[in-house]
Amino acid sequence: MSGTDYQSDTLNAFTPEPSEARRVVVLISGSGSNLQALIDAQHHDALGGRIVAVISNQTNAYGLKRAREAGIDAVALPHQEYDSREAYDGALIKVIERHEPDLLVLAGFMRILTPRFVNRFLGRMLNIHPSLLPDYPGLHTHARALADGVTTHGCSVHFVTEQLDGGPVALQAEVAVAEDDTQESLKAKVQAREHLIYPIAVRWFLEGRLQLRGDSASIDDVTLPPGGMRLSHADAAEELDEDQEL
Repeated sequence: MSGTDYQSDTLNAFTPEPSEARRVVVLISGSGSNLQALIDAQHHDALGGRIVAVISNQTNAYGLKRAREAGIDAVALPHQEYDSREAYDGALIKVIERHEPDLLVLAGFMRILTPRFVNRFLGRMLNIHPSLLPDYPGLHTHARALADGVTTHGCSVHFVTEQLDGGPVALQAEVAVAEDDTQESLKAKVQAREHLIYPIAVRWFLEGRLQLRGDSASIDDVTLPPGGMRLSHADAAEELDEDQEL
């Protein structure tokens, strides 16, 4: 992992002072695999806080079942019942704020957010994106990466701003692209890294280490470079106990 003037022996080198558990609300639209990674981290006291609610714009999202099984408040707020994006986001703000979150986590929430929504939670809202931003913002990232013949792909945790997938990056993880990779195989490799780094970034934020400062992310009061901190393919593979042969 690299970052400007930042030193850390391990991913888990920091022990926070005991305090009241900080509150997290997670927004989802689908299966919630990243939500499950966060729930698992919470179960092992590795999240730095407590998920108090999971909210989905899709009533049949499997992630709501994951939340209920974990004893977390699961809320369906279908966007189809609202006549505009602004009306929906206004209702969503009210539901979120009932839970008084310290952090809002987007985990596969497939909605473009209005400026009003973004500004309400600016600086305390994280998203994970399946590419090494600023490469491949938007959709179909794996297909685009394969079409371009890249040898390195990955994922990014970033603060959410009004620019789609354009907020300051906090943490990335690389994956080496094999010659025989397909969209599905590459997606699986990237998702494994998402599940690795998202709980880490959430914990850093809840511990007060990760912050949004102006147009940059900072860790331990050190401004991060545009790509944030980056976990190499080899380091990520070691953390995930992957076979590193390509």
